[in-house]
Amino acid sequence: MKTRFLTLLLLLSLCACTTDRYVTIEGFAQGGTWSVKCSLSSRINRQEVKDSIDSALLRIDNSISGYNKGSILSRVNAGERVALDSVFIDIFSISRDIWEKSGGAFDPSAGPLFDLWGFGFADSTATAEQKAELAAGMKEYIGMDLFGFEETPQGTFLTRADSRCRLNFNAIAQGYSCDVVAHILDGYGSGNYIIELGGEIVCKGQREQGGPWRIWIDKPEDGNNVSGALKQDVVSISDCGLVTSGNYRKFYVEDGQKYSHTVDPVTGAPVKHSLLSATVVAGDGATADAYATWFMVIGTEATKQVIASQLAAEHVEAYLVYGDQDDMRVWHTPGLSLDSERRR
Repeated sequence: MKTRFLTLLLLLSLCACTTDRYVTIEGFAQGGTWSVKCSLSSRINRQEVKDSIDSALLRIDNSISGYNKGSILSRVNAGERVALDSVFIDIFSISRDIWEKSGGAFDPSAGPLFDLWGFGFADSTATAEQKAELAAGMKEYIGMDLFGFEETPQGTFLTRADSRCRLNFNAIAQGYSCDVVAHILDGYGSGNYIIELGGEIVCKGQREQGGPWRIWIDKPEDGNNVSGALKQDVVSISDCGLVTSGNYRKFYVEDGQKYSHTVDPVTGAPVKHSLLSATVVAGDGATADAYATWFMVIGTEATKQVIASQLAAEHVEAYLVYGDQDDMRVWHTPGLSLDSERRR
């Protein structure tokens, strides 16, 4: 009898040691903050998980950040011959695939255009009229097909058709970073998590209270610079990436004309259509991030057509806010679970 009692206590003790609990882990990276809420076994040390995430995000920063002057990207853009790491090769390959799919609307090789219009890694003192003239001459060295890989015994190196070719992965880097963090959490056995980095989201499983994760969509009013301050809607999601891109936070006005940070690589100039923000739900963070930029470049009607035809098999969901600041309208795919729809 005593032996059975001790055995039962041991089993209960072992069960208690492996109980999952939800924890919150936070840190700083890529010029801002990141946060994770996840279920973890009580055997796993929270600091160990944080250290793993910090290490991975630092590696990404050292590889593809244009603000880190010692990164592989910065050195490559400066014309230095430097061996690429797996992060650079991975994000370049993903970017090139989406560049092809989007017909060039999503294009990290448009780095020189982003710099020219003041939304990249360098500042320009030219007027808007001068920028438009300069942009016309840049098309010959913009395009992901102008880059390639050279395999050598010393490593993999980036080749480019023109020394003026430069890359900027800002439109995919944070979604990709969320995917990397998700992979780390998967490795620790977490079945439920939500990752936020720079407003980009990747989630899995369910929230602590039960049910899917609930994410607000910001109202795209000019000057709405605090995430969550003005809510457009709330979407319930799980096992996906969610990213919102818009023209209401990064822009400037010159001679009464608004110039948004969304630059069309095809025209060489900031877009002027009525799409204010595009929220995209896709299978992973990198895809959602890149597609949100793609849709912001091509506008509302073209986005509807692309989702219905070209991306039908991918089950991509989108929430578009369009019109103007005084008359905002909404279109969304029917697969989204929205608070506004449930209240009707």
